[in-house]
Order: sequence, then structure tokens, then C-alpha cells
Amino acid sequence: MITQREFVIGSARITVEEAPEMSFPTNADCNSPLWWDSDGQLNVLTSTGHPRYSFGPSLDQLQFGDEITFTAWRDGGRWIESVYQEPDGTLFGWYHNEPAHFIPEEYQVGRQFRMTAPFIGAVVSYDNGRTWDDLGLVLTGGPDTLELEKRNYWFAGGNGDFTVILDRQQEYFYFLFGTYYKDVAQQGISLARMRFADRTSPVGKVQKWYNGSWSEPGLRGKVSPIIPVRSSWYDPNPDTFWGPSVHWNTVLNQYVILMNRAIDPTWKQEGIYISLTPDISDPNSWTEPVKILDESGWYPQVIGLNSDNHETDREAGAVARLFIHGKSRYILRFG
Repeated sequence: MITQREFVIGSARITVEEAPEMSFPTNADCNSPLWWDSDGQLNVLTSTGHPRYSFGPSLDQLQFGDEITFTAWRDGGRWIESVYQEPDGTLFGWYHNEPAHFIPEEYQVGRQFRMTAPFIGAVVSYDNGRTWDDLGLVLTGGPDTLELEKRNYWFAGGNGDFTVILDRQQEYFYFLFGTYYKDVAQQGISLARMRFADRTSPVGKVQKWYNGSWSEPGLRGKVSPIIPVRSSWYDPNPDTFWGPSVHWNTVLNQYVILMNRAIDPTWKQEGIYISLTPDISDPNSWTEPVKILDESGWYPQVIGLNSDNHETDREAGAVARLFIHGKSRYILRFG
């Protein structure tokens, strides 16, 4: 355990402090998006194959609500990992989908559970996140990107484990997501974007960063990772960053990524890492990842603590809670 650790990355100073444990009312198996509603309530979605919502007057007073409802069926589980709230309360969301029948049956023999390759889709809610209409898939890998001969514990390809943020100019939504392609040069944390104006009809509107430009389609397109793997997901000893969560920090005036680092085929975690950029439109501007904790849990994310400013997982200031797998035992200070 640590009491306090300080890190300097360029002009940014980040301090990690121990804090009394806090947790979401329900289990979390992905990034958990939050928003404030017109009644002054803080809402959070946590997912373990199907999202549930919790709400309360503050982060430390959340209570379990209920499972949410999807109005359209989709093959496999869905994990809502990011939201954007319109001024009128409309919520746009994005989910990680693990299709149950995407991998041929002959490759499932002898496995403890069904192998999959995730997709990323979009949804919209008009009732404060209780019911969601599906807007379609926006980020996928094609069948030619699957690795079916070498075995990874969870995936055989796909796009998933992601976060979405609207840029400060309100021009583009940026997707930071994991790519698990057969081609090691396309494995890592990748970047895509979609115009803000296309949020109501997003299918076919997302463009992936590849070879120095936004030149590949979100559906089945190639990628050039902004944080590439150090060793392939499909090697006996992989070394990979994954599961990014991103927020805009109002003190640093920078975007901040927190991410995991997996070091074996069962995704054993080596630590929690951080990277920064002042310009999310420049994929080459992210700083080299720096480890801030030796924690082995998945899904690190920041949640801002200034309720007067309605801080969430997408925007935080000087002080924020660090959640890992739905539990928080640390505070992050930015300066």
C-alpha cells in the first residue's frame, strides 16, 4: 500500500493518495459513465453484460435503481461505457458488444466459454437513461482481422474496451478503444472520431486514424494505434495497454487517459498507467504512459468531486476519485 506518490509529466503534477474505500452500489465490469440530471441527481451506469443504473445526490450517496431496458435485441452482452448528455437531457451512449455467435463453432471446441470479438455500438435515451434505443454498430473489425489459431483468453479480434469524449470545440466525438486484430501492428489503444452533427445517425460516420490520417472507416477499417502493444496479445507473454478511460482536466487543461497493462494471456494486470495530451485531435501528441499504481484491478477511471461544477468521468478538476473495477481507494490530485 502507498500513502502518497507524486508524478511530474511535462508541466503536469499528479499526486496519488490513499482514501477510505468507496464503491458503486452494483458491480462494474467496464468504464462506468455518469451524468447529472435536472433534479440535481448524479446517475451512473455499471455493466456486467447488461447495464444497471444507480443515482443519488452525490458520489458517496448513490443507491441502486434497476436494470436498464434496450428496446432492440442484439446478439451477445452489452456494456455501456460512455455517455454524452444534451442540454435537454437526451443521452447518447456507446456500448461494448460481445457477439455470441461471431466465431465459427469449430474454434470453440475445448473452451471454457464462447470466444468472441467485440463491437462498439451507439444508443440514445430520452428518459434519463432508463430506456435505450439502438442506433447501430459504429466500430468493428472484419473477419479477416480475427486470430483463430493462437489463443487469447478472452478475444480473437475486435474493437472494444473503450471510452468516448466530445472535444472542447464540440466538433468531434473521439473514441479511444482497444484493437485486438491478428496483425500485431494494429493492436493497442486506437483512435477514431465522428462529427458531433452525426450523433443521431452514426452508422458509417466514424473514421479511424490510420497511416497519418482519418482515412479508414469505423466498420472493418484498419488502425494505427496511438499506444501500440509491446508484445502481441496472442504471444505466450503479451505486453499490452488496454481499457482506456479519458477525461478533460480543467486544471491541467489537458486530456488524461488512465489505462491497464496486461502481461499474460489471462490478462494479468501489471499496473495502472496515465498519459496526457493538450490536443486530442493530434494522435501523435500523447505522452509516454507512466505507471502510477501497482494495482492489479481492471478499468481505472477518474470521477471528479466538484458537484457544483457537475464533474463526472468525462471532466474533473483539482481533486478526483480513482475508481478501479467499481471501487475507489485512492484520490488523484492534479496541478
